[in-house]
Amino acid sequence: MTRSEISGGIFDLDARQERLKSLDSEMAQPGFWDNQELARTVIDESNGIKGWLEPWSVLDGRVSDLRALVELLEEEDDAELAAEFRSGVAELAKGVETLEVRTMLQGEDDHRGAIVTIHPGAGGLESQDWAQMLMRMYTRWAERGGFTINVLDFQPAEAAGIKSATLEINGESAYGFLKAEGGVHRLVRISPFDQQARRHTSFASVFVYPQVDDSIEIEIEDGDLRVDTYRASGAGGQHVNKTDSAVRLTHLLTGIVVQCQQERSQHKNRATAMKMMRARLYQHALEEKEKERAVLEATKTDIGFGNQIRSYVFQPYTMVNDHRTELKLSDVQSVMDGAIDPFIEAYLKMLGAAASS
Repeated sequence: MTRSEISGGIFDLDARQERLKSLDSEMAQPGFWDNQELARTVIDESNGIKGWLEPWSVLDGRVSDLRALVELLEEEDDAELAAEFRSGVAELAKGVETLEVRTMLQGEDDHRGAIVTIHPGAGGLESQDWAQMLMRMYTRWAERGGFTINVLDFQPAEAAGIKSATLEINGESAYGFLKAEGGVHRLVRISPFDQQARRHTSFASVFVYPQVDDSIEIEIEDGDLRVDTYRASGAGGQHVNKTDSAVRLTHLLTGIVVQCQQERSQHKNRATAMKMMRARLYQHALEEKEKERAVLEATKTDIGFGNQIRSYVFQPYTMVNDHRTELKLSDVQSVMDGAIDPFIEAYLKMLGAAASS
């Protein structure tokens, strides 16, 4: 990947630098914090661009250092310098590969933040616990990557685990990365809830949608929505149990249902539910368009509900196996701690190879 490729289109270095200057100027203006929601959006975009520029600057600096080492090696045959050069080249190659993966995020919505919804499959307590483990995995991944996380909806199960959870993950290209995670995730382990220590198989589904902002027009007629309010359950004290603060929205034309009970205010819960509904309807529209155009027919099943994309085996051996890319990792604990980038990168490379063939 040459500098001309980076500056000229794939990475568009110059355009990103100019945009960062514009955002810095905007943040320096008096009254910037008067509109805190807008300010957070600007800061998220600025941090996202820096997330592109800073790795490039680091790689550019490493290239300069390696060139200096080459000049020294041409003047004298030094084994220590030669070893340093080989190590530097290997480190540079790894960094370039990581940056190249990011350049694969060229989809219309890849630059957006993500909304991730997790549901347990059949299996009761086991699947509910597995769903919460996945929620933790994505939370840890987001924290490691410098993304910000907002819990839009969280419904705990009675004994353990969750009935469902919806996370808003903000930051440059969060959706571009996390779209690789949509599908059914399978867990195989000796159950901590089974007194006979038998091995259990559990399933949970993950849905990933791009965040929808004001630049995307999603028309929702009042007559197309059914609004139900009910008393929230779970944590929150006596207040949530005494008021109908929870909100459930049903889009009558598509059957899409979203709900939110995180806030004590019904008004806030409805606003959050509308954000979730807009994202779901936008994703629905994209899927309908894909069906009409029959684009990437072979990869559609990868992201559909009911199609197992990855298995996590805890016993009798440890292995995480992505069934789409055939990537296998044995350090299951690191994966559950959020180290899922190898799977995301392998999936993006697979999509890139399919698109270019």
